[in-house]
Amino acid sequence: MIAGLEGITDGSIRIGDRVVNDLPPKHRDIAMVFQNYALYPHMTVRGNMEFSLRLRGENPEKRKKQVEEAAAILGLGDLLDRYPRELSGGQRQRVAMGRAIVRNPQVFLFDEPLSNLDAKLRVQMRAEIKALHQRLRSTTVYVTHDQVEAMTLADRIVVMRNGEVEQVGRPLDVYGQPANNFVAGFIGSPSMNFIPGRIDDHGAFLSGDITLDLGASRSKLAGTDADFGIRPEHFEIVPGDTPNAIESSVMVVEPTGSETIILARAGKYEITALLRQRLHIKPSDVIYLRPDIERAHLFRRGGDHGRRIP
Repeated sequence: MIAGLEGITDGSIRIGDRVVNDLPPKHRDIAMVFQNYALYPHMTVRGNMEFSLRLRGENPEKRKKQVEEAAAILGLGDLLDRYPRELSGGQRQRVAMGRAIVRNPQVFLFDEPLSNLDAKLRVQMRAEIKALHQRLRSTTVYVTHDQVEAMTLADRIVVMRNGEVEQVGRPLDVYGQPANNFVAGFIGSPSMNFIPGRIDDHGAFLSGDITLDLGASRSKLAGTDADFGIRPEHFEIVPGDTPNAIESSVMVVEPTGSETIILARAGKYEITALLRQRLHIKPSDVIYLRPDIERAHLFRRGGDHGRRIP
């Protein structure tokens, strides 16, 4: 819809000071970078990058200068005479970005540009896109299903579900104060843990054999059905007699070097804990995990669609 490839049913789209609802795509001054690169196979890198400039009728000298400037920014200077089939996935994606850059548009639209790349290259290209944005300072709308990309690249995140906006905010605000359990579960890796239960008259959260003291201030929520949400990195291993300790049976241990990810069962619920240390723990071990209550969240169950309770 921003590009003009799809009509809108209501409202208006502004690019700068212009309302562009009725403008055709070619007059909106936007440039798109697609998931599948969309390069012309019969054209060289130079040909692909200058194609839109040729359509605009730019003179050859200006086209050459703009292409070479964009190529220098993206490290493509030595590849201008190659064809797409001679390039790696990362190089092709750089060409697709270069084709957008040469147009010097008001808005860049990125449609999952890294999803076809392998993990290592994705991290590298993510850093390059961020550096490019910091250099060009052009408005960029970037669509991704990868929440790590969203967190690391965005100035503002718009979390959407089924065409509805669930939350808009700065990355750390969306991470730290998710509007509802969908946002909380989507942002963060590994995902947030949710334990369904009920709050009693003393402000304790009760769920089967799990009892967590939330503090007296939560007693005003007595009788409320809620999900207790806690991120994996907000657990610590403690002695069994520690207040708020959850007895857990270890199911899977994933050492990553500097961290250890543990999947454990507490009663009938599975809990994921990310611990910033190396641990000598094995499956079937019984451990006690204490959540950081100050960093936990409560989400209302029932008719309020999982909204976070302040």
